[in-house]
Amino acid sequence: MPTVRFLPDEIKAEVAPGVTLLSAARRAGAALESPCDGMGVCGKCLVELTSGDCADIAADAAKASVLQPPVRVLACRTVVGELDAQVRIARSAAGLQVHDEGDSVACAIMPRMLKRYDAVSGATEILADGRHLGWETGDTGKALFGLAADIGTTTLTVAVINLNDGRELASFSGLNPQTRYAQDVLGRIHFASEKAGLEILNREVVSAINQLAGLACAQAGVEIAHIYETVLSGNTCMAHLAAGLNPEALGRYPFSPEFSGHVSLPSRPLGLWGAEFGETYFPPVISGYIGADITAGIIAADLARRPGVTLLVDIGTNGEIVLARDGEMFAASAAAGPAFEGMNISCGMRAAAGAIEYYRLRDDGSAVIKTVAGAPAQGICGSGLMDAVAELVRKGGVSPNGRFNATGGELAARMERDNGKTRFRLIGEVFLTQKDIRQVQLAKAAVRAGIELLLTQAGLRADEVEQVFVAGSFGYHLRERSLLDLGLLPPQLAGRVRFAGNTAKSGARIFLLNQPSRGAAQSIAGRVHCCDLAGDPQFQEVFIAAMAFPSK
Repeated sequence: MPTVRFLPDEIKAEVAPGVTLLSAARRAGAALESPCDGMGVCGKCLVELTSGDCADIAADAAKASVLQPPVRVLACRTVVGELDAQVRIARSAAGLQVHDEGDSVACAIMPRMLKRYDAVSGATEILADGRHLGWETGDTGKALFGLAADIGTTTLTVAVINLNDGRELASFSGLNPQTRYAQDVLGRIHFASEKAGLEILNREVVSAINQLAGLACAQAGVEIAHIYETVLSGNTCMAHLAAGLNPEALGRYPFSPEFSGHVSLPSRPLGLWGAEFGETYFPPVISGYIGADITAGIIAADLARRPGVTLLVDIGTNGEIVLARDGEMFAASAAAGPAFEGMNISCGMRAAAGAIEYYRLRDDGSAVIKTVAGAPAQGICGSGLMDAVAELVRKGGVSPNGRFNATGGELAARMERDNGKTRFRLIGEVFLTQKDIRQVQLAKAAVRAGIELLLTQAGLRADEVEQVFVAGSFGYHLRERSLLDLGLLPPQLAGRVRFAGNTAKSGARIFLLNQPSRGAAQSIAGRVHCCDLAGDPQFQEVFIAAMAFPSK
């Protein structure tokens, strides 16, 4: 059988002739994304065929011809020929930038897992909630560790925590491999509705968690066998997939989860590495569309005990919003879509080397640009996208209705026509199209509408919000000015925004170190007022109003 080698990761797979390059990449474990699951419409599986023969199946199969390398093709529309092939992935997720730190209140160290040395037998007993789990030879009391994990729709983070003193010893992050099969939560739900798809997504995420755990343990000098508990924080769909449960019910009304969390399960049957009798805790979810990552964020920000009015906004593929007023909480989930992650954007990419992550226009129209790792610009990630669109809005290059507006001068010089359509050149071959602007409009309008409707439900005005926590790995790289200039946040919140980082992970760490926090989280999850945006009669009107960008 022919062998396909994928660069730059230097991994390969043997496949039968006629198999698509996308299938070969998945078999090899190459970091090649296909958000449309091989339908040929997203364009994100673009690769360069550098040697070998492959047939393009975009046309009728009978007319398909052998492609002569080097040539750029869509991996999902190109099949392997009789000879070996070498393929270079055009936009690799290697060096993905993930901010894994998050704000957190202090907590007393009261872990669920404990050790007790018995001098008579010369062995150490391991207990959970005072319940006997097993024995270890010798005095192993100092070797008591756990994992705090955040399973994001896009990224994963795993940290090793010393359960004796609360120290974080090491942390590793990476791309959630499920993105190769489906980009957003709805895509994952659809893919996993069949048994084979569920097995694939479960296997992928468990394997990725284990890999990151292995790296973190190696750096910390901790044996995997001394990991006694893992806390998995993630949205409701991610919890289902990690537990190997079908999330199909989350995709249809009334969106009731099969799995509500607040339960500890043996780690080994889940496929997770750790001690022979180690356990995994799934924090409580709030609803089918507001998951344990938000519960963890509420705990990390101490919203239940914080006086006054506070807003927690987790900006990502899904925009979860929590409004707290003296302990009373209202929550909603806004389907922002993948634009904030750089997907569905013409030159969009992950926050990997070469991605524009900061963009500012000077008065003379010249650009100030920062890329991930300082590499030459290859595309634009979510934070750079929001900066760039906000700059265009601020300088009048984009009208409040979202249309390009070439106003003359240096800004107009960056406006160009491509196949009869206007686009704005950021730098080199990286540009924004009218469609890209529309994607940002839709995404920011979903979050803003959620904020407005929660304020209405709570009987509050925007100027009564005293502090805003912007949470999430992606949210940490945003800038208050861009959020306000886009209209994603109400203007009254200027000067009140705090970027809290990965509160899903920092909340998971609290659950790991402080057992009473779990009962508190379960109580909180049960009393949050959930706002169903899609079912709110005002949503359409508020959403349309939120589509407009602020006037220049």
